[in-house]
Amino acid sequence: MPVVIVENDTSQWEDETGSVYHFPKRYKAWLVEGTEVIYYKGRITDRAFAPKRLSPSPHYFGKARIGKVYPDPKSGKGDLFAFIEDFAAFESAVPAKLDGQYLESVPSSRVTNYWRDGVRPIAKTDYDTILSHAKLLPVQPPVSATATDDENLGLESFVEGSKTTYFSTRYERRKDLRIKAIAFHGLDCKACGFDFEQAYGEHGKGFVHVHHVVPISKLGGEQVVNPETDLVTLCANCHAMVHRARDVTLGIAELKKLIRGRWVSET
Repeated sequence: MPVVIVENDTSQWEDETGSVYHFPKRYKAWLVEGTEVIYYKGRITDRAFAPKRLSPSPHYFGKARIGKVYPDPKSGKGDLFAFIEDFAAFESAVPAKLDGQYLESVPSSRVTNYWRDGVRPIAKTDYDTILSHAKLLPVQPPVSATATDDENLGLESFVEGSKTTYFSTRYERRKDLRIKAIAFHGLDCKACGFDFEQAYGEHGKGFVHVHHVVPISKLGGEQVVNPETDLVTLCANCHAMVHRARDVTLGIAELKKLIRGRWVSET
């Protein structure tokens, strides 16, 4: 059964549209892997969010599929989060109501409180009706490499003060994989435990390096990357250390042994 998922302008969770979606445990039975979903926003309450919305009125704005679902380790209430797969945004808002009729079939017993639910199962006919009014935008290409990505850590210049040209291969990275890796692994370094927010306060909030266990340059073309097993969160120091040898990427277990060895030698 398809499901409508509500994305609020403000939330206790800092989810990224089309990447990760947190939800209370009462919706667990509806949001399972493989479920087709449509994104929905209610009426705007703060005009500051207007530039980020397709419409100030209640509307649908994208479709996707639920990927793997995990317990939220930061929740004491049994909340969960899901990886979002195959997200496709709508070119323009699809209103919740057209010609005086809601596109969702509201049960007569739920007229007064139906729209309060953050997750709503809908009939396949309603799902098809909503999509019939939508024009999907082309899927965005992967986001290119950034300064915190793996291969950039090893670049060195032995000439200062002059123009230098580098000839290299550019490997594309998907922003949603980084977001999913952080949702699964957290923001602490999985080698030494360093947390940027604890060290730097608000300035370090949400910051961490995401390391590819197998460097992208060695994947041999397009490959499926699993954020759970193929990516890991590291602090800047540990990330630099796994890449210090140009031809060998140090494993996380090996890095932990080096750290433990240092602690032992200092005690």
